[in-house]
Amino acid sequence: MNKNRPDGSDLNSFPSGHTSVTFQSASFLQKRYGLTYGIPAYIIASFTGYSRINANKHDLWDIFAGAIIGIGSTYLFTTPYQKKHMELTFSNNKGRVFLVGFNFTF
Repeated sequence: MNKNRPDGSDLNSFPSGHTSVTFQSASFLQKRYGLTYGIPAYIIASFTGYSRINANKHDLWDIFAGAIIGIGSTYLFTTPYQKKHMELTFSNNKGRVFLVGFNFTF
């Protein structure tokens, strides 16, 4: 979308790409591994948003939209971590035929 940056440098203000990426990363960590990893990542993502406002590159709406895009994409495409996602099986027929099976769940 063509929206002037607060400093007037160009028309790439909306949404904030930096904020979108950092909130996507934070929400990925939270959704995949839980709040233990998510909370520190959200703090860093929030600092990124603050720094973009402080640098006069974005306003609050740009940051908010970037965060919504990042978090929304994570919730569409990320599943919680599965401890059991790979299975390897072996089988033989009286020592003559060996079969190896591999199962991977995404």
